[in-house]
Amino acid sequence: MIYSEYINCETKGYTDIINITDDIKRIIARSGITNGIATLGVTSSTSAITTLEFEPGLIADFRKSLEIVAPVDGFYAHDEKWHDGNGFSHIRSSLIGTSKTIPVVSKSLMTGTWQQVILVDFDNRPRSRKVFVQIFGE
Repeated sequence: MIYSEYINCETKGYTDIINITDDIKRIIARSGITNGIATLGVTSSTSAITTLEFEPGLIADFRKSLEIVAPVDGFYAHDEKWHDGNGFSHIRSSLIGTSKTIPVVSKSLMTGTWQQVILVDFDNRPRSRKVFVQIFGE
């Protein structure tokens, strides 16, 4: 069986981090699927899906680390082409990835005690984002 739904999120940009774990758990409950996999994907080239302990200190560390790897004020050839100033957001999205697959066992998302699923929007302005959730299983 396959069950699909979207999660709609309004973001602030600039590495806005949204915990979508409970949304995914509600979708799993509605799906009627007991065992399988949940595949999550954000339909954006300037956002990402990953897991993280959703705790203020770690969120700050995550943002700081990304600023080292792909700084907002760095030079990006992409910005020269389009003049939209979001080259950093494309790099960050590419490094983290726009999708994640997580097992579902006994109607539960198999994440650790301190592990949450997050949507990260790296763009340089607020956006409306869609996370596609597809549950495969029985």
